[in-house]
Amino acid sequence: MTENTSVVYEKCNFCNKDKNSVTKLIVGDNVAICNECVELCGDLLQEIASNTINANDVNDINPVELKEFLDKYVIGQEMAKVVLSVAVANHYKRINNTSTEIELDKANILLLGPTGCGKTLLAKSVARFLDVPFTIADATSITEAGYVGDDVETLISKLLNSANGDVEKAQRGIVFLDEVDKISRKSESSSITRDVSGEGVQQALLKLVEGTICRVPAGNAGRKNPQAEMIEVDTKNILFIAGGAFVGLEDVVKRRASSNSGIGFGVTIKDNTPGSLGDIEPDDLVKFGLIPEFVGRFPTSVALEQLTEDQLVYVLTEIRNSLVAQYTYLFETDGVTLTFSVDALREIAQNAHKRKTGARSLQAELERILMPHMYSLKEYANSKITQIEITPELVNNPQKLAA
Repeated sequence: MTENTSVVYEKCNFCNKDKNSVTKLIVGDNVAICNECVELCGDLLQEIASNTINANDVNDINPVELKEFLDKYVIGQEMAKVVLSVAVANHYKRINNTSTEIELDKANILLLGPTGCGKTLLAKSVARFLDVPFTIADATSITEAGYVGDDVETLISKLLNSANGDVEKAQRGIVFLDEVDKISRKSESSSITRDVSGEGVQQALLKLVEGTICRVPAGNAGRKNPQAEMIEVDTKNILFIAGGAFVGLEDVVKRRASSNSGIGFGVTIKDNTPGSLGDIEPDDLVKFGLIPEFVGRFPTSVALEQLTEDQLVYVLTEIRNSLVAQYTYLFETDGVTLTFSVDALREIAQNAHKRKTGARSLQAELERILMPHMYSLKEYANSKITQIEITPELVNNPQKLAA
């Protein structure tokens, strides 16, 4: 204790400014912070508070403000963000509806689009804006009750844990059901064998998504534990957002669009262009393998598009916590400055775009390119190499620099 109290602080531990260059240096236990850093932290907290709202106050849910918030985290997908913002605002209007003359139906949301286009990030960002409990569940891990795997009630149990056990907050939360296309029926015709991870899961989800009283174990107790205390959660006000890639649905849309063509003069010739997810109808989802009752629980559907090369470059460099910023920091910890040429960034985006896995392929590309350098960082330090610029040549032929 004597040593700690005798320490004289000359600089701010956050911005490293000298005490003589700031108005006040506030000293605590083994740390010092200047008045400028305190003001900056206050501004950041105020910005966060202004960007989040109380979901209980319907007057504050403005679709325009929500869309502007989503713009900070998700690149492109303008139509999807507009549709999602309106649907979320209407959902919480329904929750706060006090009219006895009209009852608003629940409208869950279905997001369709290729992998890596931002479906999960959109749902996460909506929950961040609303400041409500949020959980992600993989539909492929769910099975019918009585079979090995998670029951559908597991979704609500996870949401309750996300709300720290607060039932009231959980009942206004958001559940993102990912990979929902993987629980489609194995065939359009009924089968004599049970489809416990496909149609069976859809059947089990129906009442949960529409609204029912769900009994889940308190705390972290397992659902199979007969001694666990059970808590009742009403799911009628929980917003369910389902997402999936729906690979092959474009073919279903194209077949429907071209089904009216025939033979003879004046008939429109079929082209080979693929169908668009933006043109889907409920019947297309049924033909894909979703049961009509499940489709009906998700009346709001929106298609997301594959990211373009320009958008992938933006994801690399401009979004918050971008990949380039992350790897630049990793190199700086070893005293090496990492930079990318404009042409190299374009080359990386082109390579990632060819993989057709959206933003997910960017990190794989960077790992491939930077692996020889990351392996040799200590050798670079000994050889006094303090700066690395990634050029198109190093993108196409990754190799460590000569000492």
